[in-house]
Amino acid sequence: MSAPSLASFVPVPPGSHFPIQNLPFGVFRSSPGGSARVGVAIGEQVLDLSVVADAGLLGDVGDVVKDTGCFHQSSLNTFMALGRPVWQRTRAALQRLLSADEPTLRDNKALRTNALHHQSHVLMELPAVIGDYTDFYASKHHATNVGRLFRGKGNELPAQWLYMPIAYHGRSSSVVVSGTPIERPRGQLGLPPSSPSSSFASLSPLFGPSQQLDFELEMAVLIGPGNERGESIPVERALDCCFGMVLCNDWSARDIQRWEYVPLGPFLGKNFATTISPWVVTMDALQPCVCSPPPQDPVPLPYLRDPSPRTFDIRLQVFIAPSAPASAASVPAAETPTTAPPNPPVLPRPPLRARTPCCPLTPLTPPPLPLVRRRSLTDCRLSLCAAATSTTCTGRYPSRWRTTASMAAP
Repeated sequence: MSAPSLASFVPVPPGSHFPIQNLPFGVFRSSPGGSARVGVAIGEQVLDLSVVADAGLLGDVGDVVKDTGCFHQSSLNTFMALGRPVWQRTRAALQRLLSADEPTLRDNKALRTNALHHQSHVLMELPAVIGDYTDFYASKHHATNVGRLFRGKGNELPAQWLYMPIAYHGRSSSVVVSGTPIERPRGQLGLPPSSPSSSFASLSPLFGPSQQLDFELEMAVLIGPGNERGESIPVERALDCCFGMVLCNDWSARDIQRWEYVPLGPFLGKNFATTISPWVVTMDALQPCVCSPPPQDPVPLPYLRDPSPRTFDIRLQVFIAPSAPASAASVPAAETPTTAPPNPPVLPRPPLRARTPCCPLTPLTPPPLPLVRRRSLTDCRLSLCAAATSTTCTGRYPSRWRTTASMAAP
């Protein structure tokens, strides 16, 4: 955690998502076909950590990161495996290096030119190699709404939801960085029963592209050091394993999911794509957003009780661009799942220089285009623009406020 008054010699525009208090980590290329390496975002720039580490500018943590070569790699995995003390020391060293009163990098023009790249000139990559992926049904509001959608009113929450974490394992190979085209999945499409008491038994499914392609705004946590097989991580040590958060879009084909999910849960309706943002906001950067959680009722079993319970007060926003020019349209209330049109046009993929990533921690100005829906939760803003209206959905857009991403519930 750093002082709000801390300033950087790198210009940071008013309202930027990347002040010195943030410094999210990501993987980038400065040219197509060039080598990928690790950087942090500061203002409108990306600081190349491979250059900084090779120049010996990271203080007492420099030898650790230099020996592992973690900043010359095409993923954050090696750095994340070094553990929280190394993450914190690295972040503190970077804040010192980038501070307005530190001359080492500020006054070295040649080194500064080599180390800083404008964000509009780089291509962002998937920040980590995803070896495993678990999707938690974490929001009571969301679980209730989805339960009502699939099981009808009065039978929304399964009994065990109040007692234990509910999750399923997703397909890690389909986790992609924002901007990767998403193809509308094909499968057996289940028609909803005419009433909550009726069943699918007498219904014949159809096969074809999903007619109810949905997006879900979620937060995803990247895990650093893990545990040995058969060894549990106590609740009080869980935060030490959490490197940071990304925005995540848990794409869902609701009609496929509706037909298949009983009795074993989601499969083809959820495994075709999960989009995450390229910048990882560290847990230390998110400390200003920490708050007390609401009381848990019933009280969790002892192994799930956190001696220092906390959660995050983060505002999440969605801006949706319609598939064709139109006036602003009204849509169902926020708790009603959104679906994309069945046969929308393809959005063109923008050129390299237009791919400006987004990892916001500050308020946004709404985009200058018709808004179909805007959805906000709590405060301390992380924001999202999801173009859920095309057969090939893209998320890297010319404007810094636009990216495809999502929060944690299936």
